[in-house]
Amino acid sequence: MEENNNELFDETEQNTPETAVEEESVTEESSAAEETDGDIDEDEAEASEYNDTALQYEALEEALQAANDKYLRLFAEYDNYRKRTAREKSETYNNAAAKYVETLLPVVDSFERSLEFECTDENFRNGMLMIFNQLKESLTKLNVTEIEALGAEFDPNVHNAISQQADTDYAAGYVCQVYQKGYKLGDKLIRPAMVAVAQ
Repeated sequence: MEENNNELFDETEQNTPETAVEEESVTEESSAAEETDGDIDEDEAEASEYNDTALQYEALEEALQAANDKYLRLFAEYDNYRKRTAREKSETYNNAAAKYVETLLPVVDSFERSLEFECTDENFRNGMLMIFNQLKESLTKLNVTEIEALGAEFDPNVHNAISQQADTDYAAGYVCQVYQKGYKLGDKLIRPAMVAVAQ
């Protein structure tokens, strides 16, 4: 019976209010610690997620910048290519037109010389004059212009002096006679005028 009393005493001793309070405080502390650990884990998770998002944002920003830079370079290259091909096309056209006009100029010179001579058949002369005018009009449509020479100041860029003459009606340094007319295609010199310059 003493043994039973001792067991009861031990049980009552264990279930005293002080023991219960201690157990509750230990339980509360452990749950508070768990909550604190939980809060720390949540904060760490949020910070980690924020850092991952920031890294992704930076990576996307760098990729966008690289793509934009690539696009701008490609656009600049295309623009340069377009301008270069347009310039080459224009130069090719001008060179071809200049070659064509250059081969046609001796015919123009021959026409002019033939019209300077007297002709007894007036109808023939008028026909030749009409053909010559058509030829001159076609050259004008091609933007071919005659270089001003007689009475103009000598310009070595457009005049080719083959002689000098004294005792002329022109001032020194001015063209006093034209042996062969010069022509330009736009701003491009096709053939310089062959001239004599007054002394």
